[in-house]
Parts: sequence; structure tokens; C-alpha cells
Amino acid sequence: MPVGTQGTVKAVTKDQLLSTKPQIILGNTYHLYLRPGVDVLKHFGGLHRFMNWDLPILTDSGGFQVFSLAKEKNVQGKHKTEVILTEEGVKFRSHLDGSWHFFTPELVIQIQEIIGSDIIMPLDVCPPYPVSHTTARDAVEKTIRWLERSKKAKKDNGQALFGIVQGSTYPDLRRESALKTVEMEMDGYSIGGLSVGEPAEFMYEMTQIVVEILPENRPRYLMGVGTPENIVESVDKGVDMFDCVMPTRNARNGTLFTHYGRLNIKAAKHRLSDDPVDPECDCYTCRNFSRGYLRHLYNAEEITGMILGTIHNLRYYSLLMEKIRDSIRKGRFKQFKKEFYDKQSVVK
Repeated sequence: MPVGTQGTVKAVTKDQLLSTKPQIILGNTYHLYLRPGVDVLKHFGGLHRFMNWDLPILTDSGGFQVFSLAKEKNVQGKHKTEVILTEEGVKFRSHLDGSWHFFTPELVIQIQEIIGSDIIMPLDVCPPYPVSHTTARDAVEKTIRWLERSKKAKKDNGQALFGIVQGSTYPDLRRESALKTVEMEMDGYSIGGLSVGEPAEFMYEMTQIVVEILPENRPRYLMGVGTPENIVESVDKGVDMFDCVMPTRNARNGTLFTHYGRLNIKAAKHRLSDDPVDPECDCYTCRNFSRGYLRHLYNAEEITGMILGTIHNLRYYSLLMEKIRDSIRKGRFKQFKKEFYDKQSVVK
């Protein structure tokens, strides 16, 4: 899922985004609540109409942002930010202006109903890494209680509500969280609290533990992940859905993904290159422009470079998922995985 946090996927228009063939995009309740605000979204009849988007939208609850942005802004010192966690919900300061706000599980559901997203997430507690077992257990238990309240608050309006499995890097807590979440018979299941700084092997271990418990006939969503390698490994463990800012953020910084590994398009070796970014990619960028031209745009800090890079990275990720799905249908995913890694080791 391309990440469109604030009602837009950064650096591309709607038509450019559609050309990369996404199936669904992601928005964020925290950011949309603060800006443009619930009143604006309600006036325009929800996010689909507001951004003129006909395909599905998934919205995160904003729980992760409440904690992560508070920590980030404290480090940067832009605004005094605090988070006060209670049984009722979480009180926090806006990262924009320092104003106080209070999220409850019920309010977060209500906001997402106004947003009108197709898949919604409950308010959860996402502890940082590393964290003590006691703190992680408290997050698991509170997340389950909040999920119960979220489910009761949700109207029967066709939106799919996923449960979120927490537990940090503790196997016993991951199992406990997964089992209790499955008992609640959700529309789908998210694996949260990973890709927050823990070593990749811990992420894979926790994912394996959780996926073995989650039902096969419901979507399994690994939140905030990740690199192409993360995706291939996690699909191998049974994950179905992913989102990450990596393709768009890296594109703006000049790192482009290809079938042969990452490419630093700003590097001098591309100065006279007539080659496309990726000869196996069918995106607008690869069909029309050389590495040499893109290098010039990036080094000249032209916005067009970021746009073309973003189009390519989004299409690369979409193409990767298309090939994964095709290999699964044909019963050759293991072979695909081998071929994927064989190509990634080739320097182009």
C-alpha cells in the first residue's frame, strides 16, 4: 500500500499514482484529524471524495504517531510534547502547535467513519524498542481492551475493522496477543510494533510466531514494512499486506529500487548512462528517461527528478507484488524467492 498519510502520496498526482497500478493506498487518522480536520473531511463527504480517489483506502489509527512523533519532537525541541496514557485513552500534544488532544478508542473509530476509509484500525498501544516485558505486557492488555471498545463503537457500515497484535519482541506476549485478538473474530489482523528499530531477525521471528496463530482465511497485515527483502521474507511466512514510506521517501532522496538492487541515482557513474533505471520496469520513468537525465535532475535539485523517481519506486513495489502473487498462483513462490535474491546480488 503506497502511503498517503495526509490525503496524498507525496510527489505524485492522482493520475501518476494510478499509472503505478496500486490496489489500495493508506492514510493516517492522527494526521488527518489534526490537518485538515474532521470538520473539513465531513464537509467534503470523506477522504475518497476529498482527494477524488475511487480505489480502497486503509487508515491507521494514529496510535503509533501519537507516541513516535512525541519522542521525535522532544528530541528536536520544536514543541514541548507529552503523552499521557490512561485506561480511557491517550492524551497528547499536537506535533504541529503543541495543543492538547485526547484520543479514545471510540473517538478514533468515529473519526475513521467520517474519513470513510474501507479498512480501519483500532487505537492501540505501540511501545518503542527496546522495552521491558512488563511494559510490553501492559501494552498488549490495554490494546485488547481497547479493541473490545472499538468493536462495540463501530457501526455496521461496511468498513472492515482489523485487530492489531502487539507484544514487542517477546514470544510469549506475541502468542498471547495473537490468541486474544483472534478470539474477537476480526475482519483482518495486523501485526504491529515491529520495524521500530529491532534487528530484522527479531521481526521475522515475531512475524512467524503470530502468523501461525492468525486464521488463513483473513488478511494478515504487517504494519510499516518495509524493504523488498522484508516483503519477500514476510510473504514466505504468510503475510498478505504491507505499507511503508520507503519507496516514496527514498525516491525523494535519490535511492531507487530495481530488480538488481538499490541504485544511488546521484552517483557520478550514471552521468553518461543511456540506460533506464531498471530495464525490467514498465513505468513511465523507465520508458522515457535515462539514468543520466535523472542524475542531472536530482543533482540540480529539480522537483521533476523526485516525481520521476517516486513514480518508478512505486511501480517497482507494485510490480514486485504482482510477481509474488503470480508465483503463488503458479505454485512457484520458492523459485521466485531464489531468483529474487540471485538478481539482487547483481551490481548494475
